[in-house]
Amino acid sequence: MTGATGFVGTALRRGLAPDFRLVGLTRSAADIRQTMGERGNGDETEWRSCDLFSVLELEKTMQGADYAVYLANSRLPSSRLVQGSPEDIDLIMADNFARAAQFCGVKHIVYLGRLLPAEENLPGPPAGRMEVEQALGSGTTPLTTLRAGLIVGPSGSSLRILINLVRRLPVMILPEWTLTRTQPMAIDDVVRAVRLCLGVAQYFGGRYDIGGPDVMTFREMLQRTAGALGKKRVMVGVPRFSAALSKGWVTLLGGVSRYRVGSLVDSLCFPLVTEANPVQAALAAGTKSFDVALRESFDGQGRMVPNPRDHIRATDDRAIRRAQRVRSIQRLPLPPGWTARQVTAEYYRWLPGSVRPLLRSDIEPWVSVRVCLGFTRWRLIEFTYAPHRSSEDRQLLYITGGALARTQNNAKGRIEFREALGGHCLLVAIHDFTPTLPWNIYRNTQAIVHLWVMRCFGRHLGRIKSSGLPPPGAI
Repeated sequence: MTGATGFVGTALRRGLAPDFRLVGLTRSAADIRQTMGERGNGDETEWRSCDLFSVLELEKTMQGADYAVYLANSRLPSSRLVQGSPEDIDLIMADNFARAAQFCGVKHIVYLGRLLPAEENLPGPPAGRMEVEQALGSGTTPLTTLRAGLIVGPSGSSLRILINLVRRLPVMILPEWTLTRTQPMAIDDVVRAVRLCLGVAQYFGGRYDIGGPDVMTFREMLQRTAGALGKKRVMVGVPRFSAALSKGWVTLLGGVSRYRVGSLVDSLCFPLVTEANPVQAALAAGTKSFDVALRESFDGQGRMVPNPRDHIRATDDRAIRRAQRVRSIQRLPLPPGWTARQVTAEYYRWLPGSVRPLLRSDIEPWVSVRVCLGFTRWRLIEFTYAPHRSSEDRQLLYITGGALARTQNNAKGRIEFREALGGHCLLVAIHDFTPTLPWNIYRNTQAIVHLWVMRCFGRHLGRIKSSGLPPPGAI
């Protein structure tokens, strides 16, 4: 199970524990130390440290697993500097997971995502969630997708936003998106849905909307939350209010990170109501109403139970800041008929000419690439090809030296070129890169140059795609 230490993951662990031996994947050592302490409360989860951006680590940690539950998302930072859209970050994690699940012979993946609008041309965040579904199902491992709306339960971030807004705002100015209809669901019913589908062949390959018995707007949820808290609140609707401004004030007053707020607001910009399906029908009897789920989310003193991750988030943030790692994921055009291997060859052909006379590349075909300063022998960065971890659709090179890369005590720095979504998408990613330049200087120089180079290479690939040029030979 990925995301096993969060709100939904904690509830799922407790719900699945009677019938399964559970393995929780987490990248945070702090998570492992904390959750291991829960064994005294009957939690027998086995914890394995794993970086979801590493196919190799996933292959090692998923060994022996029969089933997998995927809850991961990009709402929290994984490096001190992250360049790339949330959609591309989510896509590369899901693609890694599907590759590792196939390698390890996993029998079934259950993915808990969000309800999606019915529009054919989905905008950014909903389109990204659809891509996660497609990536997880791209291998040979059967996938079942459960799509839920706002999940209500103790320590849930969406519910915390509702409660904090009600407590802090006697008068609420509500934009148009708060009138969008959605279908909240109690966390206990989400657990029931996963238990119903996990390992059951009749649900393999299916996508199922799940939700509670109430269809309501965000405004109605605020009103009911105010009633449960004994608060009288004035709510005034306004016709126009940008999503960006909404995210800002909800983050300020909702007491939740901007990553979680952004996901909520993006979701509520579209009607999100379940469509009839076998899973929803099987859950219908006994689903909890919003009001019941809301009452069950408070403790005896009327306070919301804290999120399991809250007390270790600061520890995670400090560790990420100390490590000073960089992650950059860019989506580029993939010319028809080209593979990731051929794009990699083209990149190292193209790079010296694009920045001449400042840089040059010394290439030992499919062994190493050294990027040097001008006509000198001074290496700025060196990449070493990883043949045993590469394939036609994914090329991996480790960052092994150079004046601009700190490689001591960091053997994980790497760059990869990969096809995703069945070859319809090309991702170029740098993972766990540690710069030698002082951090603020790096952010305002080398980091910007990298993005500029990637955009230039993307335009180069776009021209190739338009012209229909055939792929090159080997470098």
